[in-house]
Amino acid sequence: MTVTTDAPGTLPTPADEARLWALIEAAWAELGAEPLALRQALVERDPADDDGDDDGPSSAIDAWLDAFLDHLGQLTVELTGQELTDLDRVVERKLYDIDREDIHEVTDGSDDGFLYARGFIVALGRSYYEAVLADPAMALLDADCEGMCYFFAHLHNDRFGSWPETGSGISRESFGNRVGWSA
Repeated sequence: MTVTTDAPGTLPTPADEARLWALIEAAWAELGAEPLALRQALVERDPADDDGDDDGPSSAIDAWLDAFLDHLGQLTVELTGQELTDLDRVVERKLYDIDREDIHEVTDGSDDGFLYARGFIVALGRSYYEAVLADPAMALLDADCEGMCYFFAHLHNDRFGSWPETGSGISRESFGNRVGWSA
């Protein structure tokens, strides 16, 4: 699915996007087979069959998110400030592109809650992200990964003492993608 936006500015490069997804996969891979199976179950599930059961793969993956973020941080320890900025630009764009009313209808949540739900979608990796992008019903109610939303920006700040300037001209905050919302 091609996402059309009205946002000017610097776009992520395909190489930076590929690097983000590869880092996410590598961080999850270090956690073993169980979270891999849980993530795959979320990608393959039929959202029409969801019964709201709190002990399904969506809630089980929550227990792995902190370890995933720790591993992601370890994998990026040698990156330069520019490389972290480039990765932050990709995350920012991914969050922006799924800042859509049809996805919000599934995830629900306040401004922050919807941002964190989109962080969860990105954190689960490219397969899940693309599944939600193509079919918003694949998103989950009340799922969140706040730590993913500004992950690389915080790393940049911690390591280099400044917030990265992505030059994108967009905001990852909720309800900023005008194209994704009814007028």
